[in-house]
Amino acid sequence: MKTLKFKNGDHMDAIGLGTWKSEKGEVANAVKIALSNGYRHIDCAATYGNEAEVGEAFAEVFGKGDIKREDVWVTSKLWNNAHKKEDVIPALKQTLKDLQLEYLDLYLIHWPVAFKPDVSFPEKAEDFLSLEEVPLIETWKEMIKAKEQGLVKHIGVSNFSIEKLEELMNDTDHLPEMNQVELHPYLQQNKLLEFCSRNGINVTGYSPLGSGDRSDEMKADDEPSLLENPVINKIAKKHGASAGQILIKWSEQRGTAVIPKSTNEGRIKENLQSAGFQLDEDDLKQIADLDDHFRYVTGKFFEMEGNSYENIYND
Repeated sequence: MKTLKFKNGDHMDAIGLGTWKSEKGEVANAVKIALSNGYRHIDCAATYGNEAEVGEAFAEVFGKGDIKREDVWVTSKLWNNAHKKEDVIPALKQTLKDLQLEYLDLYLIHWPVAFKPDVSFPEKAEDFLSLEEVPLIETWKEMIKAKEQGLVKHIGVSNFSIEKLEELMNDTDHLPEMNQVELHPYLQQNKLLEFCSRNGINVTGYSPLGSGDRSDEMKADDEPSLLENPVINKIAKKHGASAGQILIKWSEQRGTAVIPKSTNEGRIKENLQSAGFQLDEDDLKQIADLDDHFRYVTGKFFEMEGNSYENIYND
């Protein structure tokens, strides 16, 4: 499997297990299955609401001693209600407590969006804080402190456009080491990938299979299916693979990390096996032609009349 290299020489496996939407009562088992079958990269976040259960799995697996903590890359993310400077490190420490870990390998600012500290998810414009009230650089400086304190090894961002990255980079010499964004053949984000590559920022893609299991409120009425796409399925048949494996391999082969979520044992194993074949030039050309800039996770849920978060992706 490919790995992504960081400036200090650390490596992160390109294929990881995502935990967004993994239900309580299922996610711990999914993590244990993944680790016992060769995964060494687990992606978490405070807002997923399941970090305590993931932590139980870590405690059990690492406690047995066959798999060491230092051999597993663990990512988590700062939620939007902890952007104020006094809230960043306490939020991180809560994540570490929940995950039963002493440090994270990677900690990300989940969105370039800020809520008031007592708001889990906003219902009205007044629940937000503007980026004038809580500038991204204020939050970022605390992320840097967390790294200096040894609580995290690497820091980065998620859902940042080129414009948001530039805004942050203009204010700091400590550049983000990762940008985690939605990536798949319908949203290939070539300009963003080129920008990140030029600036030494690694990229992880989420929703690589189209995130068909997210809530109905988050779905468009007529959104296209990646797993049912005829081009993807034709390529899958050619390689004796599943459509999901083609989508995962495409992400890994273009140099990004990818974090498909599953709680199904067979699917968890199958997803990791995507590393075992190569897409050829013709496959890649056909997939390149599928790009139509379609987002499954639009960010529209942050747009409310009276707040300042219209078009956060600058599309």
